Amino acid sequence: MKMIFLGTSGSIPTVERNLPAIALRRDRELLLFDSAEGTQRQMVRAGLSMARLKTVFLTHFHGDHFLGLPGLVQTMALMNRTDELEVYGPPGTVELVEKLLGLGYYTLTFQVRAHGLEPGEELRGHGYRVQTCEVEHTIQSLAYALVEDPRPGKFYPEKAIELGVKEGPDFSRLRAGQSIRLAGGQVVKPEQVMGPPRPGCKVVYAGDTRPCERVVELARGADVLIHDCTLANELLDKAIESGHSTPWEAAEIAKKAGVKQLVLIHISPRYVDDAVLLEEAQQVFPNVIVAKDLMELEVRPKD
Repeated sequence: MKMIFLGTSGSIPTVERNLPAIALRRDRELLLFDSAEGTQRQMVRAGLSMARLKTVFLTHFHGDHFLGLPGLVQTMALMNRTDELEVYGPPGTVELVEKLLGLGYYTLTFQVRAHGLEPGEELRGHGYRVQTCEVEHTIQSLAYALVEDPRPGKFYPEKAIELGVKEGPDFSRLRAGQSIRLAGGQVVKPEQVMGPPRPGCKVVYAGDTRPCERVVELARGADVLIHDCTLANELLDKAIESGHSTPWEAAEIAKKAGVKQLVLIHISPRYVDDAVLLEEAQQVFPNVIVAKDLMELEVRPKD
């Protein structure tokens, strides 16, 4: 699993940062979380194929998080896309997408299916599920957690050999969860030669939000938490007023949730040097980075 940060600024783009959009590539599938203006150009810069994009998840309906959707759809239509595109977001997403796509004078070559999600609703994907919760912002907004299905347990070849299994295709069948029958009629089951199932990866994206216990629960034990960090602690009052978080607050959420890594995003344009944000967060939670445009972050499950 790899995340590509296509836009990391908050509200206003800068020379160095586009507005929010995060691509998540898992095997051959590509997902997109938020779609700000210019997202399709950022995808081109990142070398991502728009043909592989299957699903878009919108966190909320502030312009810097969704206004790139009609341009993205138009670009894909001009490239003669035929596969459907799924768009999910808070209640009202169906109406929003219909209005956005009605603005253009272009012919769609594919179908866009929009869906409104209630907070707490869960979706199934191929080998993963997407969980949601409502966060605390100035309008209704969702956070998303992508949780991979458990992986097979570790295979122990020495145990298989002790039971009479020969190295080769039978090893592969056992790894795949299939029982095999030996020449003498003995049946060897996968659980005899494999350890317990191992968890897959878990990544969480909390877009614009104040510190929220619901995000703590959603992010519990996550490999990566991507969290709003718009303003430094000295501007706490402004962060509260605008429904955003400070580095210290984001780090406290990461610490409470027991995540492995915190990524700060939605950086105010006032911070040409984001070192102050990183330093503040590291006082609470050491494993933290500030996202930058086109940064790639690979997430691998631990054995």
